[in-house]
Amino acid sequence: MKQVASKGKWVFTQAAVMLFSAAHLMAQAPKASEAKEKAAKVTDVKEVRPEENRFTKVVLEEKLDEPMELTVLDKDRVLFIQRKGEIRLYNNKTKQLKTIAKLPVSLKYVNREGKESVAEDGVLGLGKDPNFAQNQWIYLYYSSTKGSYNVLSRFTMKGDELLLDSEKEMLKVETQREECCHTGGSIDWDKAGNMYLSTGDNTNPHASNGYSPSDERPGRSPWDAQKSSANTNDLRGKILRIKPQADGTYTIPEGNLFSPPAPNGGAKGWSATNVPPSGDRGLTRPEIYTMGHRNPFRISVDEKTGKVYWGDVGPDASKPDPNRGAAGTCEFGQASSAGNYGWPHFVGNNQPYNKFNFDTKQSGEKWDVFKPVNNSPNNTGLIQLPPAQGAMIWYSYAKSEEFPLLGAGGCNPMAGPVYNKDRFAKAERAFPSYYDGKFFAYEWMRGWIMAVSFDKDGNYASMEPFMPSYKFSNPMDMEFAENGDMYMLEYGSGWFTANDDARLIRIEYNGGNRKPKIEMVANQMGGAVPFNLKLSSKGTSDADGDVLKYTWKITSKTGFTKVVTTPDANLTLAKAGVYKATLTVDDGKGGVNSQSMEITAGNEPPVLSLDMPKSNKSFYVSNKPFNYDIKVNDKEDGSLGKGIEAENVAVSIDYLAEGFDKNMIAMGHRSADANALVATGKKLIQASDCMACHSVDKKSIGPTYRDVAKKYKGDNTALERLTKKVISGGSGVWGETAMAGHPQLATGDASEMVKYILSIADEKPKSLPVNGTYLAKAPASDKSKGVYIVRAAYEDQGANGVPALRSEQTFFLRNSKVDPHTFDEYNEVNKMSFGGNNLAIPSKPGAYMGMKEVDLEGVSEVIMLASAPKPQVNAAGGLVELRLDSPTGKLIGKSEFLEPSDKMDFAPKVLKIPITEPVNDRKLHNVYAVFQNPKADAATLMVVSGAEFKLPSIEAVEVEQPKEAAAPADFYAGSWETTVIGTPQGDAVMVLNLERKDGKLTGTIKPKTGDLPAETLEKVEEADGKIMIYFKMSGFNINVNLEKVDADNLKGSMMGMFTTKATRRK
Repeated sequence: MKQVASKGKWVFTQAAVMLFSAAHLMAQAPKASEAKEKAAKVTDVKEVRPEENRFTKVVLEEKLDEPMELTVLDKDRVLFIQRKGEIRLYNNKTKQLKTIAKLPVSLKYVNREGKESVAEDGVLGLGKDPNFAQNQWIYLYYSSTKGSYNVLSRFTMKGDELLLDSEKEMLKVETQREECCHTGGSIDWDKAGNMYLSTGDNTNPHASNGYSPSDERPGRSPWDAQKSSANTNDLRGKILRIKPQADGTYTIPEGNLFSPPAPNGGAKGWSATNVPPSGDRGLTRPEIYTMGHRNPFRISVDEKTGKVYWGDVGPDASKPDPNRGAAGTCEFGQASSAGNYGWPHFVGNNQPYNKFNFDTKQSGEKWDVFKPVNNSPNNTGLIQLPPAQGAMIWYSYAKSEEFPLLGAGGCNPMAGPVYNKDRFAKAERAFPSYYDGKFFAYEWMRGWIMAVSFDKDGNYASMEPFMPSYKFSNPMDMEFAENGDMYMLEYGSGWFTANDDARLIRIEYNGGNRKPKIEMVANQMGGAVPFNLKLSSKGTSDADGDVLKYTWKITSKTGFTKVVTTPDANLTLAKAGVYKATLTVDDGKGGVNSQSMEITAGNEPPVLSLDMPKSNKSFYVSNKPFNYDIKVNDKEDGSLGKGIEAENVAVSIDYLAEGFDKNMIAMGHRSADANALVATGKKLIQASDCMACHSVDKKSIGPTYRDVAKKYKGDNTALERLTKKVISGGSGVWGETAMAGHPQLATGDASEMVKYILSIADEKPKSLPVNGTYLAKAPASDKSKGVYIVRAAYEDQGANGVPALRSEQTFFLRNSKVDPHTFDEYNEVNKMSFGGNNLAIPSKPGAYMGMKEVDLEGVSEVIMLASAPKPQVNAAGGLVELRLDSPTGKLIGKSEFLEPSDKMDFAPKVLKIPITEPVNDRKLHNVYAVFQNPKADAATLMVVSGAEFKLPSIEAVEVEQPKEAAAPADFYAGSWETTVIGTPQGDAVMVLNLERKDGKLTGTIKPKTGDLPAETLEKVEEADGKIMIYFKMSGFNINVNLEKVDADNLKGSMMGMFTTKATRRK
């Protein structure tokens, strides 16, 4: 009996031994990913590969406002769009940028409760006609204000003017505008004149835990991508292929995914108002080329081969779940013919998701790759879908073993062009033939570009970094010009806003004398007058070692010009205005390069300081408060309470859970800035004569501002029309009383005033106070791996005719209990995971883990949870040093020596590292945990399972956790016979006893047979109708998740690996 009785205990420890032994062997042997990286490095040094310094990045314009897509019209002109509606034209000859048109576009979502939020919509796609030189046709894909749809329209250009009244609506894509997200919107062409247009799934992903958004419950269509991507009768989540006709209609080319509605490529004359009939008994749309996409934001077509490429932005799950599906996976796709690419049923290399009941929270079977079906009530197309196709390249947040060069972090893939040398045979700056046939893939989040090579059959072969020493600022679109240059848009570092680093750039190749590479910096980008401006060219270089000549030219639109011919320039700007500083560097051998920046004089940027006077600036403690204090000073506006009202400072605190979409946080931030962004207009109105006839709420000679705001709410043309009316005057709308004109007002000031008036109709998200105490209360279902974001923003009122300037400050607070996988830097430390436990294993003396920018104020000690078992990993033991600013920096603390253990036991010991040299300078330091054992040569030292930065004790705060469990409160209480299936020693049967005490579940677990004592459960978590139980056996942490099947049965898994079921014992 004893032999049988010990079986349950042995199962868990033996499984742990097997996995950790494998882990140890993996740690000692070269990894497959390392081998692939080495192979890639060998490829990188081919003699034919051009040196990086032969490519030059030239900044043409910066400080753009959400640039989206571009097209090179001819040798002199580049056209691009900005999301909020602007169509902009850059002229290479004059070096001037101008806005040539502005489309009215929809920019908000309104949910069923009437709440508004910032939308991803706007002007999304741009393309020129293949015969643009003859017909001057431009195509735009944008979010219409006339209805809930995006529209593809053709416009005609006349010189440098875009004729908005020439619009011909070609194709409508119906959308829902209750919830975000995913628009797609990229346009490209093949050599046969067929247009390709990408569309997003138009689905909210934020109630799916980062897995498949396939919520089939009534009223949840916005959360179900089966209505769009997996719907054969819907244009969303697709790449469409049509052939535009001269009369503004389109035809259906042969070879699309579904049968055209008429023979010989389809009947002519289809348009936005004359939609082609659905095929396959009314269940398919003939425009569809590929389906099953989430958000194919940028696409490209290889003119030579006809292959279509795209980057598809992946979901947010930080890790795979055996009951839900794969971790969030981003994709680069390639299609040689029409097909289904799987979303939302499959992701990456055809990894299937589980069918999931969002009501009961129960997972079902996985979707079948070869015979996917769409049984959603929101599906209007075929039930049986085409077989799913896998991605060409796939990767997640972690470093990819298959594609290690891609790195790690957030992911947002984009498809650039394929370079075909034949097209540039006579180009003056053509890329070298080394790049012939290579696909330029790029990453919006990670900022890199990869040149992807193919084998003789056109399949993926390898990749290599392009211009790897450059970090591009969120590259948004790229296109080759006829002269061989590559043009690119950089979106910049902030979401939904204008950015200083949002740019139009050009990448030039020089096969002979190389142009100088420019670096330029100013001491300040703006300031009050007189403004002492210092410009530096430090870092500017020439790859050929030529002697350089420097010319600074500082100009303004009011006629100011100053030329300086030294490497650095110092001057005083006495008059307020916007200045342009251009640095030109000449190597004397024909290599000339220029770069510009904008300087503002007359308005000092606001200065925000964000302090935590009684709290640590790096860490929070769960369920404990932290303090914050915002200070704002502006030379022209004053300070808080003395010229600056607290209500005009936007303060937000958000909890960013692990794997959560940062886009949503950004949206919330921009909404919270509402008061700050309209404060300029409010101040201008208060200083004008407007209040003599109007007030916000009280009826006067003229209408109340609230009535005006209500009348024009949702009218995207109101801002422009009312701005003109404020300047010129008008009558007849609100009665017989005429409104006097205000010709003395600048258009920009009048626009700010109207913005404030229109904003009154909007429900303003409440901003937090500028100082206070905030309770760090993470969601009950979260494992406290996220961060708190404390952010403050203020936009000043402008001064001396200079536009308003906006500043913001942000702090990130992480949990004081630190997961060993969330340090910022690792050297000779292997990261492993087992049974829900993240582990860090230093493999030799001197190995270290580093954390960047840490505030050590008040930190008395650092605790490491570590074990050193010899039987499992042959650990040698060791101690941990805490060092400041580098792995060999100042020693501020050291632990006792952790002796190795002969027991088969992973129970961690508490390894305290008291800080003997307190750091109280309120500065942020890099902190390194260095593992040492002078007697060990190259052995595993220990296994680290956790760390904690001990902060001063704060009075405990009782926190009422939200009730998330769907099952009745007493459902899980009782005795359950629990079977763990398929362990290395067969099925293990346990008895789980649960009871509820003081509102919380607690209990014990023990093998069903034998005399082993019951183990007390360490904790039981309840969330989303599920329970997760935690306990220890033989010192190893075990977790089992279970959920309700019916009144007497549960199902789940142990440690995410072994299927587990439980039956209520009568």
